[in-house]
Amino acid sequence: MHHSPAVKIHSIEILSDNWYVLRKVHFDYQLKNGNWQRQDREAYDRGNGAVILLYNQESRTIVLTRQFRMPTYINGNPDGMLIEACAGLLDQDQPADAIRRETEEETGFRLKDVTRVFDAYMSPGSVTEKLYFFIAAYDHNMKIADGGGIDQEEIEVLEIPIEDAFQMIDTGEIQDGKTILLIQHLRLKGIL
Repeated sequence: MHHSPAVKIHSIEILSDNWYVLRKVHFDYQLKNGNWQRQDREAYDRGNGAVILLYNQESRTIVLTRQFRMPTYINGNPDGMLIEACAGLLDQDQPADAIRRETEEETGFRLKDVTRVFDAYMSPGSVTEKLYFFIAAYDHNMKIADGGGIDQEEIEVLEIPIEDAFQMIDTGEIQDGKTILLIQHLRLKGIL
């Protein structure tokens, strides 16, 4: 943990250590006017992750996944299914190694070259996770398996024309933030 002279941590409680770790941090924070304020915040630590968008310039397609996401279901997503770019936790690996592993597990594509485009905290008000964002060109010669994930994951692999993906963002069919960022990145950089 980094140390800032404007933050004095008094105690950290573990509220849950079930799936990942939920902590409550009791601390003093120094305001701009120099005064100190006592604060309490909860932070959910699930580790850092990586995400990738596969694209094919010739066919103007991208590879996405669809899977059930309980948090979206309890927050109004009628069937809980979410269309996303391939992603996963680092699990002690370097980001590029982790995303190659996740891509093969989830989509069946074996990648050699991946390009890191940026890093981002996706929900910094409550989640510690930092995501490492990647893109990679693909073709069907790289497909070595069906994909679908491991350990009872039921991941559907989708190959979508990029113009359809842009429209799916507009209609709300694609609502995943990391996926929208990567699709827009392809557009902004003129890749597709």
